[in-house]
Amino acid sequence: MLGIGAAAALAGVSERALRYYQQIGLLKPAGTTPGGLRRYSEDDLARVARIRELQTLLGLNLDEIAVVLRNEDRIAQIRLSYHDARTSEDERRRLTRECLALAEDLRAAVQAKRTALDGFLADLDTRIEKARSLLAGAGQAPAPEPPAAEPRSAT
Repeated sequence: MLGIGAAAALAGVSERALRYYQQIGLLKPAGTTPGGLRRYSEDDLARVARIRELQTLLGLNLDEIAVVLRNEDRIAQIRLSYHDARTSEDERRRLTRECLALAEDLRAAVQAKRTALDGFLADLDTRIEKARSLLAGAGQAPAPEPPAAEPRSAT
């Protein structure tokens, strides 16, 4: 178990970030000392890595990350229940349906991000092509003069 300083250093985030992740429910330290100091486990560090991955890879904000993590946590619970020998076949089917719905929700969220990124890329491609066209035609006609700045009135 690691203290907050060591955990933050290993995770590549600030102590403040770890506290904030806990405050908003993204992270629950594995334990606390009798004096109330947070203690972090390897699983906690893996969760911080997942948070950072979702931020950098998918560009998700913390609210979106909270939804992803809740769904992933529930899927992990479902997996445990599914493999429990006491779970009936009817319950396994219900768990499978729930897992499918969660996975579909996660996929929809990723697809929405992908669609937004595709739109952004299309806009960039249009701007790039426009700039290339302007450069290609620059030798044929002079570029228009930029508009003159309007004089400011003294008030």
